[in-house]
Amino acid sequence: VQLVESGGGLVQPGGSLSLSCATTGLDLEDEHMGWFRQVPGTGREMVTCISRLDGRTFDADSVKGRFTLYRDNANNMMYLQMNSLKAEDTAIYYCATYSRGCRGRPSRWGQGTQVTVSS
Repeated sequence: VQLVESGGGLVQPGGSLSLSCATTGLDLEDEHMGWFRQVPGTGREMVTCISRLDGRTFDADSVKGRFTLYRDNANNMMYLQMNSLKAEDTAIYYCATYSRGCRGRPSRWGQGTQVTVSS
């Protein structure tokens, strides 16, 4: 199983960025999938997650209305569209599986991609 994130970078406040997650060894329809972020030295923050049971998504209050998760099951890809970015969105972003459901801890994740929001 492998998850590889890409698409991070430097963006100005108010801008947009789209992250990609390429997966191998997974059937995305059988997994709870999502994104979390982490600032070095601090804890993980779940950003968004989609349930394998009903396709319902769970979004952190801090990103509601700004971030959207997309899943391409046929190509084993997942995306995170981030709009109206703020400085406090600066973090390393990881795509992950959640074997115990979206309210549990991530079980597998990639190497992460850095997102920096700054003018």
